[in-house]
Amino acid sequence: MIDDFGISVVRAYTGHVQDNAEEAVRSVISELRDGSFALEMDTGARIQVGVQVDHAQRSAVIDFTGTSGQVDSNFNAPSAITVAAVLYVFRSLVNRDIPLNAGCLRPLQIIIPEGSMLNPRYPAAVVAGNVETSQCVTNALLGALKVCAASQCTMNNFSFGNDEYQYYETIAGGSGAGPEFDGTDAIHTHMTNSRLTDPEVLEFRFPVLLESFAIRAGSGGSGRWRGGNGAMRRLRFREPMSASILSNNRRIAPFGLAGAAAGQCGSNAVQRRSGQIEHLPACATVDLKAGDVFVIETPGGGGYGAR
Repeated sequence: MIDDFGISVVRAYTGHVQDNAEEAVRSVISELRDGSFALEMDTGARIQVGVQVDHAQRSAVIDFTGTSGQVDSNFNAPSAITVAAVLYVFRSLVNRDIPLNAGCLRPLQIIIPEGSMLNPRYPAAVVAGNVETSQCVTNALLGALKVCAASQCTMNNFSFGNDEYQYYETIAGGSGAGPEFDGTDAIHTHMTNSRLTDPEVLEFRFPVLLESFAIRAGSGGSGRWRGGNGAMRRLRFREPMSASILSNNRRIAPFGLAGAAAGQCGSNAVQRRSGQIEHLPACATVDLKAGDVFVIETPGGGGYGAR
């Protein structure tokens, strides 16, 4: 493009793209109202966010003051992740076909206190920040804006392996309902945009059997508009493995809005070959023997509106 049109023209048009994105977000902000929300995670940490809208300037302040301080676990999230979640939310509010770019952030002032779990100091562990905490930030901001109930605040990160095999996946759950729309069943929401390996490929390449992968009926929150249902996934192992689950919403349910019910919490368990059931916490590592089944039930989305 530079060879064909020259650097000045290319720079001008990339500027137009960002200017257009800025204007699109300012138009959305004109329709928003002040709000705040506090979202508790299974770990006990809390994400607090407030939104202050300046209609005259068509701008907004997104303030995470009050969020828990950095934690000893790996659920801390670098500030760039929080900014990316804010960018995602405001881009999703724009009902126009625009490319995602930094122009969307121009009307927004984002305050993230240093030393909080959303802006931790080195050497805080942050591996779950991208895959788990980012989901919680997104849902908390949508709750503050009152535009959508909580989708599952987790990616249900599941991994297993031994000296020969290693595998990792994220698992779909229910999305939150909003005004005039129901949530969606068993879908990857918000920050988790991955796709699962086909069952045939999974079973061909790894010594496992996917016994079932189904919609978890009744797990979405009730309301005038219902939340989406989560999923249930059963994986039987054909040889010894070590498996890990990194998740959330096993203790705290995805919230409903405007008088609707929350979605159901998820659960993790191992069904031993003997039939014994071992219930696991949100984050766990377990040794599996041949014939054992790992069972994951993912959370449903929250409902919206009282019936």
